[in-house]
Amino acid sequence: MPALYILIPVAIALVAFAIWLFFWAVDSGQYDDLDGPAHSILFDDEDPKHQAAVSQVQQEEQSKEAGDKPGA
Repeated sequence: MPALYILIPVAIALVAFAIWLFFWAVDSGQYDDLDGPAHSILFDDEDPKHQAAVSQVQQEEQSKEAGDKPGA
């Protein structure tokens, strides 16, 4: 019985930490692009068409980020 006095708060603390970790991952953008890494392995990095597409996507992301800022 005395072990429950230790195990229950420890379990609650672990659950609270897991919930905080999940929300931190979502807020920091860990789940924003789930398809990009899966598709990027299929393309050859030295292919000029692929490099052009990657640079275009990066420019679009930068312009989107600049547009999200209220002071811009």
